[in-house]
Amino acid sequence: MKIIIHGGFFSESQTNQEVKKAKQDALAEIIKLGHKYLLSHTAVETVVYTVHLLENCELFNAGTGSQIQSDGKIRLSASLMDGKTMKFSGVINIEDVKNPICIAEKLLTYEDRVLSGKGAQDFARENEFKYYNPETPQRRREYEKKLSDSIRLGTVGCVALDVYGNLAAATSTGGKGFEIPGRVSDSATTAGNYANAFAAISCTGVGEDIVSGAVASNIVTRVTDAMPLAMATEKTLNELKPYDGFAGVIGISATGEIYHADTHPYMVWAAYDNGVEVFA
Repeated sequence: MKIIIHGGFFSESQTNQEVKKAKQDALAEIIKLGHKYLLSHTAVETVVYTVHLLENCELFNAGTGSQIQSDGKIRLSASLMDGKTMKFSGVINIEDVKNPICIAEKLLTYEDRVLSGKGAQDFARENEFKYYNPETPQRRREYEKKLSDSIRLGTVGCVALDVYGNLAAATSTGGKGFEIPGRVSDSATTAGNYANAFAAISCTGVGEDIVSGAVASNIVTRVTDAMPLAMATEKTLNELKPYDGFAGVIGISATGEIYHADTHPYMVWAAYDNGVEVFA
């Protein structure tokens, strides 16, 4: 059983060590809870549970504490993929909900499994997901001051391998902040979140770069074709270099290989594999 999570990029880490440490501490606690949950639950159940914990922590740009778009509204995206059934589900630009990953989980059993905008919100209400405002005072201050793009790169994600040997990946984001309303990130696409019987991947970074490189699906395809996870990840990230693509990756293979990599430091992450590790 293996589990790895990420809390997005932390490019402001060099100037705010206090916030950096708070994020690391939060990841350390959440990875422990996720691993404990994995002991008695499936990979799919675990990644949803763990990402919902990340969404509830306002330190991260997903769920509570998400970035505000250019029109002053918060729109969330999240997706889930079951490596065993090869089913993918997600919500794109959904408003006024607390845990978009839980709505993505609900959609996994439906024929129409990816919903956007008002359709996603209507589905949430019909399934008793109540109104919730994910805005925090800090995000409002950032929006009003129009902070630089360098702090707006964030997503959360979880990849797990359960006791049955099944893999799953889940990813959630509050967007990049100040984007054009309607912009679609990678987080609710197979470029940013993908799993099959051989590997599972969750990405963070600049959504457009990740989509251009089809990062998650490319890595999983290469592992499926017998390439080691580390090699598949590095090869895929190297293909982003011509356009200076900004991406971070966490992944687990069916053989239990755990790997993380990023093109631009610092991605914060934690893994549970004979102990807890937090990226410094």
